Amino acid sequence: MKKSLCALALAWAALAAPAQPAGHYTPTPENLAAREDFRKAKLGIFLHWGIYSTFAQGEWYLQNYVPDRMEYAKAADAFYPHRFDARQWIRAFKDAGARYICFTTRHHDGFSMWDTRQSDYNIVKATPFKRDVVKELADACHEEGLSLHLYYSHIDWMRDDYPMGRTGRHCGKDSTKSDWPHYFRFMNAQLTELLTHYGKVGAIWFDGWWDHDQDSVPFDWQLHEQYSLIHRLQPACLIGNNHHMAPNEGEDMQIFERDLPGENKAGFVDKAAQVSRLPLETCETMNGMWGYKVVDQNYKSVDDLIRLLVSTSGKGANLLLNIGPQPNGELPALALDRLKGLGQWMRTYGATLYGTEAGPVKPCAWGATTERNDTVFVHVCPAKDAEVPQGVSLPLKKKPKTVTDYLSGKRVAHTYRRGQLTIELPATLAIPDHVIIIKR
Repeated sequence: MKKSLCALALAWAALAAPAQPAGHYTPTPENLAAREDFRKAKLGIFLHWGIYSTFAQGEWYLQNYVPDRMEYAKAADAFYPHRFDARQWIRAFKDAGARYICFTTRHHDGFSMWDTRQSDYNIVKATPFKRDVVKELADACHEEGLSLHLYYSHIDWMRDDYPMGRTGRHCGKDSTKSDWPHYFRFMNAQLTELLTHYGKVGAIWFDGWWDHDQDSVPFDWQLHEQYSLIHRLQPACLIGNNHHMAPNEGEDMQIFERDLPGENKAGFVDKAAQVSRLPLETCETMNGMWGYKVVDQNYKSVDDLIRLLVSTSGKGANLLLNIGPQPNGELPALALDRLKGLGQWMRTYGATLYGTEAGPVKPCAWGATTERNDTVFVHVCPAKDAEVPQGVSLPLKKKPKTVTDYLSGKRVAHTYRRGQLTIELPATLAIPDHVIIIKR
């Protein structure tokens, strides 16, 4: 009880403390160490799960299909994921080679997946399930050694005090009751709960900034004040924001949605945004949707997921791979199948990714490179229908000590001339990724 009271007192003290002046964020040593640990992780699992899963039409169901928020909220009465087992989930992710998870504590529909005191619209008070999912996942992560990252939406299609943005306009909200100061305090109180009641949190992953990106007057999200709160409560906690722009002061990682850093093939990133020196993360779906959609069975193959993971690592980024759990609490069978296949590959090849940086050749038609210390890993993984090259070339400042096959350890034929290493490839390559080791 004394520990709980002390934690509560510290939390409210953090809320009441004056905000740090804008533009003066200095990461603590713990935060800098956490950034480096995050850089090394390479694979995380994203989980979009909430009452929207009961409709089996994706996480934007309230925005896209239901014209009334009160009708949508009735889904909580039917949300009873009786097959949910946090430890089974986390073990499946760990076996797949993931080093962290990111869970949607509250998506744009405003439903909280933990026992928050700030609203009764949550999984414990509003559903017959009455279990704190965030608590169970947090406990399982801490037991299994995975880092816990928490997604939190800045948007709320349910609450009247959230100022109307470009989404949620047809959900039945009363725009005359907009009250940003009240909503801002609500969010910070919820974030305080998440950062004081659930143990160590590796990162807070924000989403929704883009909801006001078309306002005639720039919207002030008061990010610095919110970020300062988070860093006071847990200095090592990383902050990421899926705003598709260059990182703001106080952010500890840069997020790319459905895109490799710097490519902007999805068209989300602001043209002025550059790839920063912060840790990088690409988030992508296993199939087509983020939240569970029963008809979306178009899952990427294991080979394609491996190529995606290699490409993100070749950009020096982590891959946050999304799964939309079913309303009964189970992970889709196809998702489990892909996790199993990914895990089998990672047990052999994970050492060529974990703890590496982007190598001398970024992702290209034939594959990518990663490197760690004096070792370069050449990943030859062309797309399924692509032409397999007879050799690959990469720049090296000096002649390598050795060039060997990763699996057999045998010497690989190569030539070195004027700062360029050319490696001969065998007629038959390991599928989907043939790895060659270069020792400098």
